[in-house]
Amino acid sequence: MTNNYTPPRVWKMDDENGGEWASINRPDAGARFEQDLPLGQHPFQLYSMGTPNGQKVTIMFEELLAQGVKEAEYDAHLIRIGEGDQFSSGFVAVNPNSKIPALIDRSDSKNGSEHHIFESGNILLYLAEKFGHFLPQSPAKRVETLNWLFWLQGSAPYLGGGFGHFYAYAPEKFEYPINRFSMEAKRQLDLLNKQLAQHNFIAGDKYTIADIAIWPWYGNLVLGNIYDAAEFLDVSSYTHLVRWAQTVAEREAVKRGKLVNRTWGEEWEQVPERHSAEDINKILQLRP
Repeated sequence: MTNNYTPPRVWKMDDENGGEWASINRPDAGARFEQDLPLGQHPFQLYSMGTPNGQKVTIMFEELLAQGVKEAEYDAHLIRIGEGDQFSSGFVAVNPNSKIPALIDRSDSKNGSEHHIFESGNILLYLAEKFGHFLPQSPAKRVETLNWLFWLQGSAPYLGGGFGHFYAYAPEKFEYPINRFSMEAKRQLDLLNKQLAQHNFIAGDKYTIADIAIWPWYGNLVLGNIYDAAEFLDVSSYTHLVRWAQTVAEREAVKRGKLVNRTWGEEWEQVPERHSAEDINKILQLRP
């Protein structure tokens, strides 16, 4: 391995830094243009895209609706992150960090109350506490669930921003970062595999927001749905993790939620926006 790069005394952005997201990445925060967000008719307004972080929340909403929680009806508006929609003044007002997903809860709007919630893990926790589902009441089981929820929030950047970036999205293949992040990705896979050797689900024997948070990243990875890296990482060797990933993938709410705000793949995999259950139902009818 060679390294011909010497860092300058003061870093400055290189306009030719390359990579898939080079056109939108900048070292400053805040709105870049004025535009209001669209509003639907339901209590919850979700602004997102069908990435793993986006899937966490749409799966959670679909799981709640499957439990009969009619109050969890939602509109899911598409935010095209590759086109910079997340830098509109309306989006930044909901999430100043300009990352999807972002959620508005208008269920108390008659009292003049509107809540803005961002960070996918926080949205899962907010909805679980609001509706009393997928978060155990017992202190010991609750803390175990939150252990794994926060583990995911700290670990997924290594898988997405680290391994995924250098393996799949960087303009060139660089040996050192791919090796570095592959080692960490495999350590995480091994950790999950050992946890699932002892339990049916991530935090125990019940399906929780820990599973809903972790599956879109690590479940999709071992099922070959992201980065096309299953063989490279030898995911089939993590047998307990694969078993769990397949089990969660068969849940009807997961099948529904992973389609929402998705604009790529086959026609039967795409529900760019969701404003009623029928938007998903008609796409599922196309499923082979």
